Amino acid sequence: MANAANKNIPDPGFSDDDGTADPRLAAALAGWAADRTAHGPVLEALAGARLLVPVVAVLGEVEEDENGLRREKTSDMAVPTLKAGDRKALPAFTSIEALALWDPAARPVAVPLHQALQAAAHEQADTIVLDLAGPVPYELGRSALLALAEGRASADPLADPAV
Repeated sequence: MANAANKNIPDPGFSDDDGTADPRLAAALAGWAADRTAHGPVLEALAGARLLVPVVAVLGEVEEDENGLRREKTSDMAVPTLKAGDRKALPAFTSIEALALWDPAARPVAVPLHQALQAAAHEQADTIVLDLAGPVPYELGRSALLALAEGRASADPLADPAV
């Protein structure tokens, strides 16, 4: 009977995922950490990588008991965003370990790059920050997000066919 129930659950595409970072992406990030101009290999590795977008519990409604003590009545799950001034970023992670360094209570949602880009757009974020708490934090700004959304591995304007 359990097998019949499992057939109704769609395969997210990461059934063999063990939560570790994609080796190609980890190597590209390590290369960028050594040479801060090496953005190309990171963007190339991201194209085929699985990312983890965090989901956190957010207090929905509070109730008061007969003794006046307040307690959680409802909570919702939400994708957190980071705000600094007028900028907004979506955090994403390369591994469970990197996510836990940032927030051990956050739950991972495994997504391909295009879904992370869609989540950033939905949240009106102009940046995706990878592995915010390490091992190698990396910022994907507007030009990198646009390049990745267009399937390009370079955010260099001279490499953009529209320029």
